Amino acid sequence: MQERRNLPQMEVIQELLLPVTRTTMWMWIGFIVLGTILAAFAFAVAWMFYWGIGVTGLNRPGMWGFMIVDFVFWIGISHAGVMISAILRLTQAEWRRPVTRAAEVMTMFSLMTAMTLPFIHTGRPWRTAYWVFPYDFWRGIFPDVRSALVMDPSAVFTYLTGTILFIYITTVPDIATLRDRSTGWRKGLYRVLALGWQNDERQWMIQAATGFLLAALMLSIFVSVHSIVSWDFSFSLDPVWHTSVWAPYFVIGAVHSGVSAAVTLMVLMRWMFGFDKYIREEHFDAIGRLLVVVATAWVFFFMLDVFFALFNQDPRETAVMKMRFEQWPYTLMLVLIFVFGYFIPVPIWMFRKFRRNIKLMFWTSIMVNIGMWSERYWLVVPGLERKYEWTFDWNFYRPGIVEITIILGTFALVPFLFMCFSKIFPPVSIWEEKEGQNFLQEIKVGKASIPAIVREF
Repeated sequence: MQERRNLPQMEVIQELLLPVTRTTMWMWIGFIVLGTILAAFAFAVAWMFYWGIGVTGLNRPGMWGFMIVDFVFWIGISHAGVMISAILRLTQAEWRRPVTRAAEVMTMFSLMTAMTLPFIHTGRPWRTAYWVFPYDFWRGIFPDVRSALVMDPSAVFTYLTGTILFIYITTVPDIATLRDRSTGWRKGLYRVLALGWQNDERQWMIQAATGFLLAALMLSIFVSVHSIVSWDFSFSLDPVWHTSVWAPYFVIGAVHSGVSAAVTLMVLMRWMFGFDKYIREEHFDAIGRLLVVVATAWVFFFMLDVFFALFNQDPRETAVMKMRFEQWPYTLMLVLIFVFGYFIPVPIWMFRKFRRNIKLMFWTSIMVNIGMWSERYWLVVPGLERKYEWTFDWNFYRPGIVEITIILGTFALVPFLFMCFSKIFPPVSIWEEKEGQNFLQEIKVGKASIPAIVREF
């Protein structure tokens, strides 16, 4: 049952606009720290562009390493927006209100970050653009449109476009609120972005219908994007990659890591912006129960993938699986995958008292994504190290300092962009919170007074 307090609408507006109108000391510290990491990230990228991809640990046959692993990870994180926003909007779950926009924005910035990594990974992205656009069909060399590497950017950019439209449509009423309360250049910006919003009934009907249609469309894209990302690997004939289970396995793993990242973001927003009245213990309780189901499904698919690799008794796949289970650093990663991804957090999430412990939920969500990043590495890299049958073609991938700096930079880029967004637009939907407050009002049914809406979790 909903546990929120009945707050005056003016108080809701003023408090949710605080990140836009006021910059706290902690926000300045966050900008400085993240900006410093991003400066190191930019230097590492520039260094690699100047000297070439040889400054990384990539070498034949292991030509996919940290950057591709991180690409898969951030695509997975992006699934939190659709999982929390689209599904909960369609089911009209009341507890979605303070969470949806932050999850959607995290989706947008995660996708943007993910799509920079393949271009950086090429080492010469300007040459990549020259080779691809326009494609020189006159040479008689045609791209294989059935390849997952062709479908992948199409799906991801479709997902990104839909996400941006989804965020924009649901933010228009709040942009109009900012327009009416701003001066100077901000007022001009918000006037253009508000699209003439006047808060009339017809506009609300169009906005609601558009939001529901986009939510329904995004669900199909949500499933297809990470399935296609998995096909980047499973369409090949490399050992332990060529398996049909990777599509659903990647999707459920993406939901596990994405929803856990949403929990981390909720705690940080509650702490940095002071949204204690809006992001409450009941929200962590609901997401904790969802995560128990998602994590258990993910473990099932993980074990299914291992079973498929061992069941066919292919000597190459058996050798790679043996390396995964017995050699460093894959043994450590296997421990991180199971212990951090399931065996510690799930028993904690089983108890209501622990699900409502904000600090505990924060640290368990961090642990999950440590385990999920390790899982991506465990899946991607070993198969390439033993790609060929002859031992003189084997190689051990060891990431260089340039790759490590780039990966750290991506983990700074997403929160930095989110903080920039929160300085222009409210990170929690004001109009949805106001709507939720209206549902708290009591109405008369005969002689009884009941809440305007009652929904269980």
